[in-house]
Amino acid sequence: MRVKRYVVDSMPDALQKIRTDLGKDAVILNTKEIRTGGFLGLFGKKKIEVIAAIDGANTNSGGATQRFTPQPQQQKVMSQAQPSRAQSHLSDFPEVPDVIAPVSAPKEPVTVSAGVETQQSFASQQSYSPVSVNAPNRVNLKDEHLMEELKQMKEMMRKLTHASEVSNLPEPLQKIEQRLFDQEVDPTLVRQIMDEAVADFQLADEPVTDKSALQVVRSKLGQVLQSNRSKQISPQTRVVHFVGPTGVGKTTTIAKLAAEQVLKYQHKVGFITSDTYRIAAIEQLKTYGTILNVPLEVVFSPQDLAKAFHNLEECDVIFMDTAGRNFRNEMYVSELNSLLKTQGNSETILVLSLTTKYRDMRAITNNFNKFKLDKVLFTKMDETDSYGAIVNVVHEFSLQLSYVTNGQSVPDDITEMNEWQIIDLLLEEPRA
Repeated sequence: MRVKRYVVDSMPDALQKIRTDLGKDAVILNTKEIRTGGFLGLFGKKKIEVIAAIDGANTNSGGATQRFTPQPQQQKVMSQAQPSRAQSHLSDFPEVPDVIAPVSAPKEPVTVSAGVETQQSFASQQSYSPVSVNAPNRVNLKDEHLMEELKQMKEMMRKLTHASEVSNLPEPLQKIEQRLFDQEVDPTLVRQIMDEAVADFQLADEPVTDKSALQVVRSKLGQVLQSNRSKQISPQTRVVHFVGPTGVGKTTTIAKLAAEQVLKYQHKVGFITSDTYRIAAIEQLKTYGTILNVPLEVVFSPQDLAKAFHNLEECDVIFMDTAGRNFRNEMYVSELNSLLKTQGNSETILVLSLTTKYRDMRAITNNFNKFKLDKVLFTKMDETDSYGAIVNVVHEFSLQLSYVTNGQSVPDDITEMNEWQIIDLLLEEPRA
């Protein structure tokens, strides 16, 4: 039997050398990563050490031989493997028998000739299965399979954990919990509400029914959403800033609220816009201003604000429309903050669309919340049937609810946010 050790950069290099030196009937006994060179074990280059062997009867290439004395038990294994050798040549990928059985390790080292380093017995290493040299390199494939199995196990454990949590709840609360999950309410908040509901029922020593479960959870959601502060624009407020990302409907919302101030409260309203980036943005607000008889001032930089406020000094309330810029760009958000520095009482309202994923809503709110935010206004309620984001924003950022829009008509499709209406929508039975 011939045994050779190769130190190569990759498995394909090793396979080519083994086929050249030992022939196609050779087997790979062991592979492992090693480092060569470097200083004190550092900065070494990563290599692969491959140990290959071929039975002496199958040797078809030149080279020095080695001395190998099998143990009695190994001789027995080799003698039992002899009948299968004749069949191994019937295929291009012969099945080479185990020439070294994974049993108790022999004490004597194996001496390898032709300048190859002396190796300790391979049986002292981890168990192995000889692989045909002609087989493809399966190292990366095995890693991928391992990672996939780990992912599947992780997902299974998550489902089992969730199932065990759900099973601890009474059935009426399980149904409500699932509805809140379907409405994309934050799972942490949902579990907190469920825990509090269970504690309330245990304290009252009452059975959990569908009706009582709805009442308790409805009350818990009301505590999250309700506030003593007014949703309307305060009478003492002179400047109202509207901020938010692109495409949420800030300009149309401003027109709706301006119409309410003019028609319902007979206030004199003024418009300021800094949205000079979007095509026809100024023309859109100018059209609304003409219909409502509201003056408009355009500012191109923070330096223009003083002149704009001076021209609108006779107005009772001023609505300022800001450009919808990339909220992830700190420079744009900081630029916006310089436009919000006004004299006198002011409010800043964050405008969000209910069609936006909550993950993006959270990032948007977190960036704008670095500055002064007073209220949050939701648009496009008519374009979705998922309302959990309203609860999430209020709970996570402690913002005051204000208005909600449910259409494009000016000034009709805007109302004050009704918390109990939202809660009923969250808890209603799913539609078929």
